[in-house]
Amino acid sequence: MKLILKLFILSLVVILAVAENEPVEPPDDVGPDAEKETDVEVEEIPYVTPRPIGNTYLAEHFDDREGVEKRWVPSEAKKDGAEDSVAKYDGKWAIEEAEKNGLNGDLGLVLKSKAHHHAIASRLDKPFLFDNKPFILQYEVRFQNGQECGGAYLKLLSQVPDMDLRSFHDKTPYTLMFGPDKCGNDHKLHFIFRHRNPKNGSFEEKHWKRATSVPKLDDVFKDKKPHLFTLIINPDNKFEVLMDKQSVHKGNLLDDFNPPVNPEAEIDDPTDIKPTDWDEREKIPDPTATKPDDW
Repeated sequence: MKLILKLFILSLVVILAVAENEPVEPPDDVGPDAEKETDVEVEEIPYVTPRPIGNTYLAEHFDDREGVEKRWVPSEAKKDGAEDSVAKYDGKWAIEEAEKNGLNGDLGLVLKSKAHHHAIASRLDKPFLFDNKPFILQYEVRFQNGQECGGAYLKLLSQVPDMDLRSFHDKTPYTLMFGPDKCGNDHKLHFIFRHRNPKNGSFEEKHWKRATSVPKLDDVFKDKKPHLFTLIINPDNKFEVLMDKQSVHKGNLLDDFNPPVNPEAEIDDPTDIKPTDWDEREKIPDPTATKPDDW
């Protein structure tokens, strides 16, 4: 069975979360009487706003503050099923440079509120139809203060008539979800897509089997450096996941997800029971068997 995702992608949604770290004590040899290192002149690297090449559906560099405010819409919704005190998507966003080791003029979308739900969305230039063209999703993220609990993943929303991006919430229909997520010691690289059952029209989430076994993923949440995440989906159902331009897995949408897209060839009958006269012996003598005359 060939799987082709037929849902249109209308919006790109970024969901991030941060946790403040405890202050770090300075080393013993650092103090008011410690020798100061000799100042070394470092050449400043000029920053140039990247320009996309080829056919793109959304290319955002966040260097234009006014443009970002026009293109991106923060959610004003509430998380479904949560208490009112914590349900609102009221986390604040800002356009800023990195706190450390950034380039002058290189701006990014920064999540500002601790322990709040954050969601922000922007429409694609045009819908993407998964039919005969490869799909590539790529973005850079930096946990500049480290991360204890929260995610930095993207959702590509499904086409919904008259969608108001201000009402985006966790139950809004989406086509796929991709990106890192962590809470405590549990960390994963999400890759989820919603599949429509061709028989009854129902939708079901398909989760990547290897989401929790990506090499060096834990470093992303603690090294405070920028990391590049890439997802490539081809029309033949093959996909590839890359982290910092290094391939971490190549697979197939039909084989590498749970629950599986195609049903099992054989399905157990839950009502099937053994007959009351079932004989448990592996070999049963034939009472009518006789030796041949020439035995």
